[in-house]
Amino acid sequence: MADSRDSADLPTVSVITVNYHGTDSTVACLKALRDRLDYPADRIEPICVNNSPEDESSRRIAELEGVRVIDSPENLGFAGGCNLGAREAGGSVLAFLNNDAVPDAQWARAAVRTLRAEPTVGAVAGKVLDWEGSRVDFVDGGLTWFGMGYKRHAGEIDDGSHDAPRDVLFGTGSALFVRAELFERMGGFDERFFMFYEDVDLGWRLNLRGWRVRYQPDCLSYHRHHESMATVSSAREHYLLERNALATLYKNASEETLARALPAALALTVRRSTARGEVDPKQLELDRRPADPREDEAAAPVSREALAGMLAIDQFVELLPEFADSRRVEQRERVRSDVDLLPLMRRAMEPAYPLPRYLAAHDALVRAFELDGVFGSPRKIAVITGDALTERMAGPAIRAWHIAETLSAEHDVRLISINSRVDVPEGNFPVLRCGPREITAQVDWADIVVLQGHVLEVASSLKRAESETIVVCDIYDPMHLELLEQGRDTDDERRAADLRGATEVLNAQLLRGDFFLCASQRQRHFWLGHLAALGRISPAVYDTDPTMRSLVSVAPFGLPAAPPRRSGPGIRETSTGIAATDKVVLWAGGVYSWFDPLTLLHAVHRLSGRHPDLRLFFLGMRHPNPDVPEMGMAEAARELSGRLGLTGEHVFFNETWVPYEQRQNYLLDADCGITTHFEHVETTFAFRTRMLDYLWAGLPVVTTEGDAFADLVRAEELGVVVPAEDPEKLAEALEKVLYDEQFAARCAERMAVVAQRFTWESVLAPLTEFCRDPRPAPDRLRGSAPLNRTPRPSRAAALRQDVELVREYLGRGGPREVVRRAAGRIRRVAGQRLRGGGSR
Repeated sequence: MADSRDSADLPTVSVITVNYHGTDSTVACLKALRDRLDYPADRIEPICVNNSPEDESSRRIAELEGVRVIDSPENLGFAGGCNLGAREAGGSVLAFLNNDAVPDAQWARAAVRTLRAEPTVGAVAGKVLDWEGSRVDFVDGGLTWFGMGYKRHAGEIDDGSHDAPRDVLFGTGSALFVRAELFERMGGFDERFFMFYEDVDLGWRLNLRGWRVRYQPDCLSYHRHHESMATVSSAREHYLLERNALATLYKNASEETLARALPAALALTVRRSTARGEVDPKQLELDRRPADPREDEAAAPVSREALAGMLAIDQFVELLPEFADSRRVEQRERVRSDVDLLPLMRRAMEPAYPLPRYLAAHDALVRAFELDGVFGSPRKIAVITGDALTERMAGPAIRAWHIAETLSAEHDVRLISINSRVDVPEGNFPVLRCGPREITAQVDWADIVVLQGHVLEVASSLKRAESETIVVCDIYDPMHLELLEQGRDTDDERRAADLRGATEVLNAQLLRGDFFLCASQRQRHFWLGHLAALGRISPAVYDTDPTMRSLVSVAPFGLPAAPPRRSGPGIRETSTGIAATDKVVLWAGGVYSWFDPLTLLHAVHRLSGRHPDLRLFFLGMRHPNPDVPEMGMAEAARELSGRLGLTGEHVFFNETWVPYEQRQNYLLDADCGITTHFEHVETTFAFRTRMLDYLWAGLPVVTTEGDAFADLVRAEELGVVVPAEDPEKLAEALEKVLYDEQFAARCAERMAVVAQRFTWESVLAPLTEFCRDPRPAPDRLRGSAPLNRTPRPSRAAALRQDVELVREYLGRGGPREVVRRAAGRIRRVAGQRLRGGGSR
């Protein structure tokens, strides 16, 4: 239990649990509130609503110290029981906890912290795992077009991929926090539901009124799923689910949505029940009449599974007058549209049940009622990279993979590589390898194309002016600046040609793109300059959004939401010469021409005399993309390390590339992360992607000043920033992060905080938002001519104007000035005609 000294800073949380013949579980739940929570005891108000007061449960629960027991004269169900407890509660925050669940220590603190920090959050949905804590019970909610809410990812292994906060449509009632005043104003849970979907209904209503429901993974609990329903038949459960789904849809959908969805939902309820109950659908056809007509008068056996849906519709109709009153309230109070909430429904067109006859009916109803147009079929997004998609992925491929993964939560996504090497397994999206001839079909399939590098040159159909496909250009890598360094190893003519080619590739993207992603504010300013020079920052673009954020947004590299977990051998197990007690400095990426490993090697040489346990490990010397040649800097590093006598003693080179899914094993064996580079323009606008791995693993960072990440390290106190090409300062920095334990611990503390800002879900938020409402850039809209035009002068007026200009030019500089001005006009007119022809 928490010390009560911080009570004054925290609100009272009334924790409400409902008991119905589940006394053992209820007692365990209430004891956990007392014994587990890191929250002041005097600020927790445990309330147990007992829906079964006739058995011994009241006595046993009442014996628990500090628990307030409210006996209900009748079984009010979950919804009614929670509302009864809420009416009696004194806290400003209500927490609903199933009696077959127990909270984690931070359960209440995490929820209260979110409610305090985000005033627009009305409810906090906690993360719920199974009793063993290994599988997902609730991390996200989805809603079908016919009103059925469901737990997305339920039953999956909890691998840490759902450890980032997010907005959801609803939280599970088994572990939900709501502002008490708001809950009262909303009328609480709908008691007519009795149980099931009352939490879906509440969440939908909150969102419609402009309140957010925020999933907070730190608000953790453990749940014995459906223990309270163990003795209830599946037919009775389906009856409640079917009835309440119709009620949820009816109450909350807009007039336009309901007119299309409700008739189809009613029909689908019948088909779902007959399919589930295995009813012969043609038994009453006239050609199936028995020989003896009296047999038609006999009762036909119908399973309760089949009756569930029909009785659910019957009772929905019975309650319709009451639901109609509620509907009027919800539609009057709503401030958000159905379209606004579509992203929170996740995949509204999912059919939910894998029954063949049911699926056929689902598809037929969707087509007949044109429900795709109401709830929106998933957008089709092609994420296309030129990098190799293999287990040993480099930066561009890693970024493309996570872009596809993030967008696939809401859209139909394909991850495509034009590289010859593609051998990664599919995730929630297909992974394809396409050659130049095949890429056009993928582009034609997509509503949105997200592309990197040289992809636009291969998918050249996107360049055509008539192409309506929305194009997002991921320009986080200013590759023409990299070539200034990379090309030093080639002759001047080849170097100039390569640079010219890369610049033309980027210019083509900048001229075509509807939306651009870059890695830092520095890059954003750089690319805005490019766009301005190319004429893309036009009055139409500026007037739409003077900030230009809707055109160019910052989306840096990201990191997983879950902390790294060891899954195999790392540096110390695979490298002879590195002991368990050695201090390991990790270079977690490739060795390219724009990096400076040479100064680092000199620093290690200096420091190794004082610290013989110092080890430097280069994680990958050979790029996984065969199209990327080894650069001269890699060989120079090997040569210098050998000459200084460091190789195999203090410096170790991994001559391959560590698989992406195994990199954490190497990070967890390191004591600090390092990157060093030269001072030049590439550094100024670069974003060192592998630095995010250091942040993920909590490794203190030593880095050269000059890039955006160095600014972050200095501002957030994540390590030490040193001048370029200064081995003495670099040696001092390494000594500090490796051997000053207090300093390293402070760095790790800060990293845990900063890392939350760089989860993939967080950094890709601008792209997620754009794809929810994708639009062509304003200057690419057809017919976007200015509304106000200067009237064209008559021929006589134009001639008089020209004569006056000739006189003026003669007065200024004579005939030579007249010729110069005339030549300039001819060039301008010719250019305008060329540009006009290209846009038709």
